[in-house]
Amino acid sequence: MTDAFTFKVLATDGRARRGAITMPRGEIRTPAFMPVGTGGTVKAMYMDQVRGVGSDIILGNTYHLMLRPGAERVARLGGLHEFARWQHPILTDSGGFQVMSLSKLRKLTENGVTFRSHIDGGAYEMSPERSIEIQGLLDSDIQMQLDECTALPAKQNEIERAMELSLRWAERCKTAFGEQPGKAMFGIVQGGDVPDLRLRSAQALKAMELKGYAIGGLAVGEPQAVMLEMLDITCPELPADRPRYLMGVGTPDDILKSVARGIDMFDCVMPTRAGRHVLAYTRRGKVNLRNARHADDPRPLDEESDCPAARDYSRAYLHHLVRSQEALGAMLLTWNNLSYYQQLMRDIREAIEAGRFAEQAEIITQQWANGDLAVR
Repeated sequence: MTDAFTFKVLATDGRARRGAITMPRGEIRTPAFMPVGTGGTVKAMYMDQVRGVGSDIILGNTYHLMLRPGAERVARLGGLHEFARWQHPILTDSGGFQVMSLSKLRKLTENGVTFRSHIDGGAYEMSPERSIEIQGLLDSDIQMQLDECTALPAKQNEIERAMELSLRWAERCKTAFGEQPGKAMFGIVQGGDVPDLRLRSAQALKAMELKGYAIGGLAVGEPQAVMLEMLDITCPELPADRPRYLMGVGTPDDILKSVARGIDMFDCVMPTRAGRHVLAYTRRGKVNLRNARHADDPRPLDEESDCPAARDYSRAYLHHLVRSQEALGAMLLTWNNLSYYQQLMRDIREAIEAGRFAEQAEIITQQWANGDLAVR
């Protein structure tokens, strides 16, 4: 495996790209879905299961890991890979979104943001330099710039102020990151739902010649059509030879439509959160295991799946686990969901390689539309 961070586009179909990121801890096949391991754990999953369903990379979060167990402690214990028993690539979010959405008594300045923990009220300060320092202590492979993410809808002058601040913070993060062979820092395009601001942000970040580019500030309250419009505007402005990461997205339908616009990387809590809330993702669409129609259904979630959770357990048993509030129910449904998401990504990659992405997307969408029929 290479000692450098590289990205290569291996095939294209329209604007959809099949590529590969290579780095010392492994290859990331793109388009890629990154399971969210916010606090050093992908909830309700063992790491060997996460790897077994086809995950090349997971996501950790600077804000949560900074609060507990603490970045310095993780570093003393060998870094996040050793701590969590995941020896493959890890991307860490900068913590900016969580500072804005979870913390209390925030005060934003040019230098950074001071806030109180949502856990115990402790006082903290996060600057661009401190965010990169924490990510370095965690020893993550891909590190994100600190940015200010505004929820939509918002006033244009507020979106512009946050976008300009995020650009200045990106420069500081780049300086703080320096040269780290085999690792990468990504910038984050902001600009809300304002086309001109998205263009300005993308162009300014492109001029910084970063190793990758994320698109942030979407899937934060706007309709899907607005998100897709912003991708149509932003993606053509980003370098074709660098990976593009759409942060916090999303549903299987969001992923299909975003790949069609040139996105290479995704993360979202949806498959793991849904698993803990009794919702299964399958090739026939979503299945609510709390529904009484499953109580006597001997069928598995998907008899064609290669995931034991989807193939080997009856819906009746899963329904029983859910209604009895057994922990195994959340574990099996999360396993099923992550397996489905990774199978979706495999189908997407294979379709792009074969030059039939649009056809495959139509087949997948039609299967969802056909739905999950009750047993007769």
